[in-house]
Amino acid sequence: MRILIIEDDEKISAGLSKGLRQESFAVDQAFDGIRGESLAKINDYDAIILDVKLPLQDGFKTCMNLRQDKILTPILMLTALDDVNDKIKGLDNGADDYLAKPFHFGELLARLRSLIRRNSKVRSTVIVKYGISLDQNTHRALREGKEIMLTAKEFSLLELFMLNSGRILSREMISEHLWDMNFDPRSNIIESYVKFLRQKMDNGFSKQLIHTVRGAGYMFSENAE
Repeated sequence: MRILIIEDDEKISAGLSKGLRQESFAVDQAFDGIRGESLAKINDYDAIILDVKLPLQDGFKTCMNLRQDKILTPILMLTALDDVNDKIKGLDNGADDYLAKPFHFGELLARLRSLIRRNSKVRSTVIVKYGISLDQNTHRALREGKEIMLTAKEFSLLELFMLNSGRILSREMISEHLWDMNFDPRSNIIESYVKFLRQKMDNGFSKQLIHTVRGAGYMFSENAE
């Protein structure tokens, strides 16, 4: 999943980015409201972390502009002021949740995941499809009761496939969700991760679930097209 952090404090932004990447999120950063608004409009994010006090354009204005332009990505606003009126203003401008600084990273992570789940068509934290069970909270994957040991990135890739079962996912769609702006489209990293995931998922099973659609991308399905 891909997150946009709009925060002018480089130390806080770097800490958030590091923590989220360790949790297998792809992360983009902006350090002012204008740049953040631009990135939010041209990229597909699963959630946005938005600071209130930003140069060029504050978080309230940035949030309001995004909502006026029908950008419905969940927004978690951050502020150094634990003020009720400040929170009300943020929520009235379209934010989905609010967190006052200083905060514990674990709480931010829990709130972020809650926003993403709330925005998803899949309400349960456990996805089940074609004999695969994927627990989004514990990051455990099972196939017909047998545990599949996955890296964080492999788990995120399988999660993306399962949430879009029966739909062709192009390399561009996969990279937009799982990698940040530094992704090199000329690399074969997506092909490598798909290969690793297939090897782990299909070990001991006769039916392949991730199919290559020549010239288009990949599809998660019980039946090859």
